[in-house]
Amino acid sequence: MTAFFLAWYFGFVLLSVYATGFMSTPFLGNYFNIGHFLGLLQFVSTFIITGLYIRHANTKLDPIARRIRASLEREAK
Repeated sequence: MTAFFLAWYFGFVLLSVYATGFMSTPFLGNYFNIGHFLGLLQFVSTFIITGLYIRHANTKLDPIARRIRASLEREAK
């Protein structure tokens, strides 16, 4: 997931620097272009990745952490 996001992020940055003609192509009207659209998708993808990580942490990592904590608390008594 990290590699995908970094490739997506740096791809966007490189496009915005080296493909200005493509990025300035009108999209959905005269005031919204492909660069705006891809920039907004950066935010959307960040929220999706965050949601996926939270779900993974809640279902996989938190139960492990609870077991470790309970084990350590039993040993401390």
